[in-house]
Amino acid sequence: MPELTHRRRMLVLAICCMSLLIVSLDNTVLNVALPSLRKDLHASVSGMQWTIDAYTLVLASLLMLAGSTADRLGRRRVFQTGLVVFTLGSLLCSLAPSLPWLVAFRMVQAVGGSMLNPVAMSVITNTFTEPRERARAIGVWGGVVGLSMAAGPVVGGLLVEAVDWRAIFWINVPIGLLALFLTIRYVPHSRAPHPRRPDPVGQVLVILLLGSLTYAIIEAPEAGWGSPLIMGCTALAVLSLAGLIGYERRRTEPLIELRFFRSAPFSGATVIAVSAFAALGGFLFVNTLYLQDIRGLSALEAGLYMLPMAAMTLIFAPLSGRLVGARGPRLPLLLAGTGMVLSGVLFAGFEAEISTPLLFTGYVLFGIGFGLVNAPITNTAVSGMPRAQAGVAAAVASTSRQVGQSLGVAVIGAVLASGAGAAASDDRFAAAGRPAWWIITGCGLAVLLVGALTSGRWARETARRAARQLEAGQFPADSRHSGSRQQI
Repeated sequence: MPELTHRRRMLVLAICCMSLLIVSLDNTVLNVALPSLRKDLHASVSGMQWTIDAYTLVLASLLMLAGSTADRLGRRRVFQTGLVVFTLGSLLCSLAPSLPWLVAFRMVQAVGGSMLNPVAMSVITNTFTEPRERARAIGVWGGVVGLSMAAGPVVGGLLVEAVDWRAIFWINVPIGLLALFLTIRYVPHSRAPHPRRPDPVGQVLVILLLGSLTYAIIEAPEAGWGSPLIMGCTALAVLSLAGLIGYERRRTEPLIELRFFRSAPFSGATVIAVSAFAALGGFLFVNTLYLQDIRGLSALEAGLYMLPMAAMTLIFAPLSGRLVGARGPRLPLLLAGTGMVLSGVLFAGFEAEISTPLLFTGYVLFGIGFGLVNAPITNTAVSGMPRAQAGVAAAVASTSRQVGQSLGVAVIGAVLASGAGAAASDDRFAAAGRPAWWIITGCGLAVLLVGALTSGRWARETARRAARQLEAGQFPADSRHSGSRQQI
């Protein structure tokens, strides 16, 4: 690929950030619109859960496949395809006549979204070849996530108030079309010299595992945990997990490199990502329903109420990156876990939702905690890994984030759905939501404890041992295909 001018590289970065913005904004915007959507489409709690989880589940299932496909077929081609599919899915969502159609169109959106973020990161790493310039570009990329968190509730509230919930999908169409035009004109072609071979069996097992587990959690409150359908889905999830582990261990080029989990920092990053994003998914879900259904706020007012949490995320995300660079991941992980635990305890133990000052205090604490956790997740995932394995390690961490958010919405929604009459009054909602807040507190505690355990001297030594095994050629497939993995 020929050397690009500075202006051209900045334009490529802007195009990639546009794709990240529409994908990241989609869920934060949608959360504020859930009550309006429920009234219009007569959705149940589980129906609202599916509008979010159908998207995050498909995204989680296809992220790694999209990255390797882009390495093989060409990154610009796959990125363009993702923009087309995501934009089309957004348009279809805005026209959905019923809840099942909306869920189906959200899955179409996610197929396109899975081709955007991992591929855009590959485009960035191939465009910005100088290490310092690349680090700055990735910093800008990461800041867009904080921007989407801050802007999402307010943008969603404005659109719902001015038009209705369908307008939140309309905004993706002009942005997607503009990004597509700019991609065709300015993003250079690139592909990996030695792309990984497809792993269709592993891919199907991942889809079965995530889909059956989430379905069982979401539908159990209505169908009953002992019903044949829920028991069958649970059994399918267990069998899929066992099959995935057994099959991937025997493959030369697995979809998920299980031997990476010999590194304690890598395993810790996976657990932390799932826990932190499960807390986020549950936090947004329960607060959106409370602010609009119980406090009677409009969508815009609810978005403004949650702005302190989003603003703290926006402020502390870049600070976390600097902390990781200066002192390593341990301190931001400990601070992140502490902030999330304190926020959860305020709601679970002191009913912070009933008192506006305590409510805002809980929002600020959660925003600080979540803002601090993102940078050390990626750093901890790749800590001690050879450069050739850094890309696939980061890809697993990204997938873990989506899995965590899906499970958070599924579990918290199931808990709320089990609380009969939860929406009848402020006090009854607080009582029904208390188990949900203890679950969110537990997720924060997992971030704190796992972060402490997997960022110390012993953990770093396990990472060094895993790296030595990789570099010694014990996993020859990795060394043969390192070029493609690094770009996922």
